[in-house]
Amino acid sequence: MLRRTPEGLYCPAAQAWIDPIRPVPRALITHAHADHARPGCGEYWAVASSEAILRQRLGREIQLLPVGYGQLHRIGDARVSFHSAGHVLGSAQIRLEAAGECWVVTGDYKRCPDPSCDPFEPVRCDVLITEATFALPIYQWGSGASLARQIRDWWQADQGRASLLFCYSFGKAQRVLAELAAIGVEEEVLLHGAVETVTRHYREAGVPMTPSRPLSDLPRKQPMDGRLVLAPPSAHRSAWMRRFKAPQTAFASGWMAVRGARRRRGYERGFVLSDHADWNGLIRTVKESGARQVYVTHGHSDVLARYLNEVEGITAAPLESLP
Repeated sequence: MLRRTPEGLYCPAAQAWIDPIRPVPRALITHAHADHARPGCGEYWAVASSEAILRQRLGREIQLLPVGYGQLHRIGDARVSFHSAGHVLGSAQIRLEAAGECWVVTGDYKRCPDPSCDPFEPVRCDVLITEATFALPIYQWGSGASLARQIRDWWQADQGRASLLFCYSFGKAQRVLAELAAIGVEEEVLLHGAVETVTRHYREAGVPMTPSRPLSDLPRKQPMDGRLVLAPPSAHRSAWMRRFKAPQTAFASGWMAVRGARRRRGYERGFVLSDHADWNGLIRTVKESGARQVYVTHGHSDVLARYLNEVEGITAAPLESLP
């Protein structure tokens, strides 16, 4: 049903591309991260809760057809529906059915609870295309609540200087705010401008998060001692950091599970927090899909495909083998 083209993954029955890498007439978008939603397409189909972020990133005037989770749409000769991926606000798996066969493209997803977005929905299919960003057994995530307590304790233990927590501005930062709120943190968090822009859309969508405000609202010379500040990784070691006097720094990412990653990236502390499925989550998702054929993309695709074939007895291959 699906095939690879220079523009990306294509469904002839729907005359549509899933997360195309080049402009196409019709794009089905799994979520609004820049490597999945690119400008220049004729029309975009995406989950309604991602609309504000998509328009912010791709342009207010894009032709966007917002859909709800689970709604069935007839697009060309295919039946298409979007199902929650649990990755970020408005993220979706895309289910396509045509000629008696059902395929699911997961996009990016995670299986652990996250108060900032809808939970992952298992979807049955004949053929599954899954991501494999963290497809190694070393990647095993703890609970978001446990990580939130670690972040709170790190921040509040040193009230003599600012605490700069670097995390991706779309998805990770809002999850940190939501996880802190879930454990009862009510102290105001300061946000880098790139984080504030996206956080506003999450608040408008009704996501409960701890109080926050843009760092730019404060006088430049105001002391930052004892304040928690969220910023994107691009701000680390940049001129933006000059307003802070000897801050403590940390990075929140799944990559922090690898020993030495924090030190190589130049942070004092690392928090293991990811918006992707860990090893167990990937295996669980493949099994729950009931797929007879699995294609694996991104990250450690060879490792996951080999494990599924040799250990689980599930036919699997890297996506590059798809015609």
